[in-house]
Amino acid sequence: MFRWGRRKKAAEPVVEQGSEDESVVEELPEHGPYDEAEAPEDGLERLDLGSVKFPVPEGAQLQVEVDPSGPVRAVHVVTELGRLTVSAFAAPRSTGVWDEVRAELIGQLQKDGARVRTEPGDWGEEVVADTNKAVLRFVGVDGPRWLVRGVAASPAEHARDCAKTLYKVLDDTIVVRGQEPMPVRAPLPIQLPEQIMRRIQQAQEQGQPQTNGQVGTGG
Repeated sequence: MFRWGRRKKAAEPVVEQGSEDESVVEELPEHGPYDEAEAPEDGLERLDLGSVKFPVPEGAQLQVEVDPSGPVRAVHVVTELGRLTVSAFAAPRSTGVWDEVRAELIGQLQKDGARVRTEPGDWGEEVVADTNKAVLRFVGVDGPRWLVRGVAASPAEHARDCAKTLYKVLDDTIVVRGQEPMPVRAPLPIQLPEQIMRRIQQAQEQGQPQTNGQVGTGG
């Protein structure tokens, strides 16, 4: 049976009433990324981008990348350690796609001249690429009908700490796949909160570029 790549922690053995030595052990979703259907009601404040919801580290800024035709391409979280990006994609119902995506990603990074290696992580194999400008780390997690990908980009001296920050963000990420059919590996749509949309519109009215404009989170 295919098992999703999300980290899981075994619950403490539960002894059923009337049984002396038999215990029932269940695996509970102690860690994310979570599917919307099993997301915890933990009261944690998360940035809601429609298809993904995740906590923003304190003091971080949002960098919104907008396609010239209108749709939002990505929302990056800029911290003092580096830049984080969390994106979600459509996937088949019964199988994951990270293995396939990872192989293609490695090939493309090598073609671009990066020094690429893989490292084992809590969710499976991660891709680490050393470039002339930054260290890139790609983490993929397969879920029910979705793939969530986290990327950390940072200077070499901050690479490990930036990766730890990415792990914390992914651990509390919620994915909202939706019921509509979508091509496999198609990006799930990003919907910006109204407050951020207003800030982008104000920047456009002031003649600032509409792509890669940094927006404060207020954290």
